[in-house]
Amino acid sequence: MRVEALGYVGVRAKDLGDWATYGPNLLGLQRVDKTRSSMAFRMDDRKQRIIVEADGGQGISVFGWEVADAAALDALAARLEAAGTKVARGVRALADERLVKDLIVLNDPLGNRLEIFHGAQTTTDRFVPGRAISGFRTGPLGLGHVVLNVESVGTIDKLMPFYRELLGFRLTDYYSHPFDAYFMHVNARHHSLALIRTGKNAVHHIMMEVFQFDDLGQGYDIALGEDGRVATTLGRHTSDFITSFYTWTPSGFMVEYGWGARAIDPATWQANERKAGPSMWGHDRSWLSPADAASSRKLRLQNAADGMREPVQVMEGNYQLMPGVCPWWTA
Repeated sequence: MRVEALGYVGVRAKDLGDWATYGPNLLGLQRVDKTRSSMAFRMDDRKQRIIVEADGGQGISVFGWEVADAAALDALAARLEAAGTKVARGVRALADERLVKDLIVLNDPLGNRLEIFHGAQTTTDRFVPGRAISGFRTGPLGLGHVVLNVESVGTIDKLMPFYRELLGFRLTDYYSHPFDAYFMHVNARHHSLALIRTGKNAVHHIMMEVFQFDDLGQGYDIALGEDGRVATTLGRHTSDFITSFYTWTPSGFMVEYGWGARAIDPATWQANERKAGPSMWGHDRSWLSPADAASSRKLRLQNAADGMREPVQVMEGNYQLMPGVCPWWTA
């Protein structure tokens, strides 16, 4: 009776036009028309993963977290109610709109709307990406991850027990420099949710992981060609080893677009503190203050001086072994 994956995300938009371009042309999502004021996007065999509503707003309106089945949903609802969290059963019309069998609706301690569901609808129709990409790494890992800005340590202290003790998230790792950050997992993805202290409460980004490295690089080329689109330059994280860049969405939050994230074993993983900062290299962040940007760069240069290296994470069928000899390495 715990959350197992990030299943879908609802996005607020001022209009659909920008998303109709950004979603397929840069991210490679498949557009699914819904109504005059909404559209959805596919990433895989699910009928929808990203739902965009043109309500004149910005940000993310809802996070859809998935559980195994009806029994797990009922048990989780009972646990939340016993802890004093107000829970509403989703009406049939909402379940039909979300293309799921059943769901409950609640808010986290910050007021973020959560819909916990089971039984997402799938289709045998082939996924047709908006641009020529190989596809997204989803399945039991969910659509990706979400990172939330939080205002203070006190805010983190409110959110951590809610997500860990009630929803079943587990701490993966954390660090305190150049800013406080906590990463939590619910499956083999290194983190499905993270909290970073930035002095405000808002959505920071969602992450999508593509199947092949060239999908990432070609997306970076497209983003570089759009003025102001890139929010964080190409780089590699110390946490999940993903190579990624970030872009600003038409709705005011970022999408991390990545490749090659490692998997962890939830049964044996031990939470730990990371000292190397968020990135091994790259990832210049346009949204950081000058002081934090300098601190982050200093950490990356120290990682380089220390010779920090991590294996490249690849999926079966997504690599070829090359010949070569490095006498220093083999010695």
